[in-house]
Amino acid sequence: MSRLGRDSNSDSSSLDDGSKSLLERSTNVTTENVRPAEEANGLSRMQTLIHLLKCNIGTGLLGLPLAMKNAGLLVGPLSLLGIGVLTVHCMVILLNCAHHLSQRLQKTFVNYEEAMMYSLETSPNAWLRTHSVWGRYTVSFLLITTQLGFCSVYFMFMADNLQQMVEEAHMTSNNCQPRKLLALAPVLDIHFYMLSILPFLILLVFIHNLKLLSIFSSLANITTLGSMALIFKYIIQEIPDPSNLPLVASWQTFLLFFGTAVFTFEGVGMVLPLKNQMRNPQQFPFVLYLGMSLVIILYICLGTLGYMKFGSSTQASITLNLPNCWLYQSVKLLYSVSIFFTYALQFHVPAEIILPFAISQVSESWTLFIDLSVRIALVCLTCVSAILIPHLNLVISFVGSVSSSALALIIPPLLELITFYPKDMSCITIAKDIMISILGLLGCVCGTYQALYELIQPIDHSTANSTNLPSRLNLGFTTVLCV
Repeated sequence: MSRLGRDSNSDSSSLDDGSKSLLERSTNVTTENVRPAEEANGLSRMQTLIHLLKCNIGTGLLGLPLAMKNAGLLVGPLSLLGIGVLTVHCMVILLNCAHHLSQRLQKTFVNYEEAMMYSLETSPNAWLRTHSVWGRYTVSFLLITTQLGFCSVYFMFMADNLQQMVEEAHMTSNNCQPRKLLALAPVLDIHFYMLSILPFLILLVFIHNLKLLSIFSSLANITTLGSMALIFKYIIQEIPDPSNLPLVASWQTFLLFFGTAVFTFEGVGMVLPLKNQMRNPQQFPFVLYLGMSLVIILYICLGTLGYMKFGSSTQASITLNLPNCWLYQSVKLLYSVSIFFTYALQFHVPAEIILPFAISQVSESWTLFIDLSVRIALVCLTCVSAILIPHLNLVISFVGSVSSSALALIIPPLLELITFYPKDMSCITIAKDIMISILGLLGCVCGTYQALYELIQPIDHSTANSTNLPSRLNLGFTTVLCV
């Protein structure tokens, strides 16, 4: 979800002096990334579509079969469709609010944080106007939390797949038979693999130039496409009779489904920068509807078919259910390479928010040292988080429930209410926005509670991967081997 651009002329005149100077320094530091569409010759519709697809397809996609298991064979696809439609609607709300504010303030572009701040500045409520800067800080904090959460999940995903590829290498063959599950002790602890990845990611995030990072993004797109083709090739073959699968799961596991489903829609923070970078921004709604329709179809197909294929044995990532043969081991390798390069793009968002503030506190001679130190510290933070909470599916659900639901479902309707109320709003629109925000808030609170509850439960290591239990993959103690 890396942002492709910012408005370098952001007006912060309504802020207090300290906040104003900080925002001005932040703008100066991030000038490299602030290019209007005209200067960059603009993105074509196809280029914008590719970026939109990339920023929405990540590790959350591979967890959708387990999400379907947590919701039920009938409730899962319908709920995922509903969440997808609501998410797209909230993206459109965000676009409309940003367009209205940019016209009102005569600006070429406003990003998510600025839209929240400017909306509060122009609201009829005096208290909201006085504290408008906190709207920007809140959205920035949520973006940082969400993106670092993504990066922590990436650590767990890469480490677990690396562990499985290395420790099953001597058992890997050309015979792609269905995997049988056994809970066995690994040769090396999962933490060893996390720490082995850490130095390479630190070197990767030292790359500041987005043009250079776009090369890695293209490579990630290619490897993702190849791995998806192989996954679908396997799951559509010999699907078992799904009549024994429950149509509706328990409400506790459905709350985990909600967090995972919202987590997968990672691109809400990208819609404004993508529109700004388009050669013809008025064509963006078409690209948005087309791209998100493809994303929702992909999500529903992979989640449903994956759950039907693996049933009660469905694990936190569908790659862990694939046969232990060289062909499908390559899926783990391809997707891990994709996630490795995508890490730098996801990391760029919190870095460009935090670094300007950190650099502004020191003299120019310390700029490079602080820049590199902060980047190293943030990467290490994601690694430590992955080590301390080794439950891939629960971390996905937690991040989705807390930050992703706020950015995707709660804030956009509230932003519309603040921006347009009481003008140009019907009672139906007001009621709709309130209902969406309440739904997002309920999902956020309940999903967070359930994810935290599951995370603190003690693990029975002897049955950690048992198929008759909810799949809480304990990455640190068991590994799944093929016999």
